[in-house]
Amino acid sequence: MRREKRAFWAAALTVLLLTAEGCAPEPDVPPQPEEPPAVQAEAPNPMPVRRAKPAPVPIPKPRPEPAPEPEEPADETLVTVTDYIPGIFVELKYATEDNFTGQVIYGFTDARLRYGTVKKLARVQAALLEQGYSLKIWDACRPVSAQFALWEVCPDPVYVANPNKGYSSHSRGNTVDVTLVLSDGTEIEMPTGFDDFSTLADRDYSDVPEPARSNSLLLEGAMSGQGFKCYSGEWWHFTDEDSYPVAE
Repeated sequence: MRREKRAFWAAALTVLLLTAEGCAPEPDVPPQPEEPPAVQAEAPNPMPVRRAKPAPVPIPKPRPEPAPEPEEPADETLVTVTDYIPGIFVELKYATEDNFTGQVIYGFTDARLRYGTVKKLARVQAALLEQGYSLKIWDACRPVSAQFALWEVCPDPVYVANPNKGYSSHSRGNTVDVTLVLSDGTEIEMPTGFDDFSTLADRDYSDVPEPARSNSLLLEGAMSGQGFKCYSGEWWHFTDEDSYPVAE
């Protein structure tokens, strides 16, 4: 019994000594499993950057081919005068009742002439405009049927060409009845009005007032200077020296 006590105290003393020296045996601790390396959490995807779309590169359009210049009409072509002489005044008397017949002779209001005649008339107009005047057309190309209508009313070859013996030069498209006005269209004094069958209408200006004489001579000189023949019985009547067939 004493031996057991001695052994107990000897063991206890040994433990105390070891404890005092910091050499106490470590308690049996079961080995801990190794922790896996920490996985770094992925950062959330940033907001996608919206890149501006590149501006579309303009595709040059092919340049259209320039429109070809319209061909100049042949001299014998009938054309509308105002298409080639802008600013000229037109008042076709036979398209109204304001003529010696008192009735409408033809149903159109556009003055038409041969292109060759129009070119000459354009030069006359340009010269007159420089002096503050303009032409005003009373009659131009006249249908053959209109000539018969005029002859029925006035069968006098001095004033109306007999369609039974030929054709009026008006029907050839190279003859024009014109008067002189100011460049703004204001009427000026002339020997007579249109289709006056008195002696005042001829080209003997000795029986008309001086302003009418001067104005008529200005018109006559401008027209004859560009190749127009003056009819002696009517101060307003001029025919192109270049003739053309009758316009049917």
